[in-house]
Amino acid sequence: MAEERRRSAIQRIATYGVHLADDQILLVRASDLTEVQGRWFLPGGGVEHGEHPTEALVREFAEETGLHAVIGPQLGIVSDVRTRRNGEVVHSIRIIYEVTTTSGTLLDECAGSSDLAQFTPIEQAREMPLAHYVIEGARMAGIDLSPR
Repeated sequence: MAEERRRSAIQRIATYGVHLADDQILLVRASDLTEVQGRWFLPGGGVEHGEHPTEALVREFAEETGLHAVIGPQLGIVSDVRTRRNGEVVHSIRIIYEVTTTSGTLLDECAGSSDLAQFTPIEQAREMPLAHYVIEGARMAGIDLSPR
């Protein structure tokens, strides 16, 4: 039984960025390659073995948005456990950073975990299906994205 639990338990470390510009927040939409298609995320993703979290965030930001991110201060950590449809229990540790500036051209990710990147007005974001860590990360940055 303990061995079965170990095989179905995964720990995932990921890093995400809260980037604001002109009262808008940068969000990415989950693609059909995920279990949560249509939900909105902060740009970011998994930290690879041996990779520093800020390097992972720069890489993931570019992959998902086409933008080069300048990483600011760490805002906090969101930790949660959920069970995937296949029965795997995933403990996610999400390191949230402020992204102070970006350069480049906003582009959508092709054939990845997201399929659309956009700057969204804060009021509109409150009405969107946001992942829970987006609301928590925004709160860490002083923004209330709770549904109204």
